[in-house]
Amino acid sequence: MRAFKGYEAKKQGGARGILPAGGYVAKILNAEEKRYDWGDVLLISFDISEGERTGFFSKDYQENSNEDKKWRGTYRLHIPKDDGSEKDGWTKNTFGSAMWAIEESNQGYTWNWDEKSLNGKTVGVLFRNKEWEMNGNTGWTTECCKLESADDIRNGKFRIPKDKPLKNKQSNTSDFVPNVEADDGEKLPWETEGAL
Repeated sequence: MRAFKGYEAKKQGGARGILPAGGYVAKILNAEEKRYDWGDVLLISFDISEGERTGFFSKDYQENSNEDKKWRGTYRLHIPKDDGSEKDGWTKNTFGSAMWAIEESNQGYTWNWDEKSLNGKTVGVLFRNKEWEMNGNTGWTTECCKLESADDIRNGKFRIPKDKPLKNKQSNTSDFVPNVEADDGEKLPWETEGAL
């Protein structure tokens, strides 16, 4: 066999750990407004800061050797459109509830409409099981679906949210978790221009 350029023997990214469904206390590392075709969100990046899962997402990010890795400890909070619709009313309630959870978890903090003021704040995060589909395969992972008071998480005063199965599910089921991550640099994703 002829040697080729760029050869490197290294472990390839494979099965990754999944944070079990439940409640965790987290530290917000970054918050930024993001615009998508389908709407605007406040993207909150966090890591677990208390308990046996402390540093879960930092470890996950550092151990991921894939070229397209992304930070997985995120919560996408939809920003209300202020259009008076019923859906917008629900979005406003969700946004207000999330800000309450952050204020309640950080004595003396009041939301001031500056997303950078959220950096370094503590908050409770709830994870639920979510079914995914990719290229005809399906499986289960977990996702952050709600922010809660850190004290409610510490005191076990929360319910694990219901599982979120796929709507209109196709047939092939596997335990494969899709690779929705990666970057091989030392910087965290929000520390580089255009990341996340």
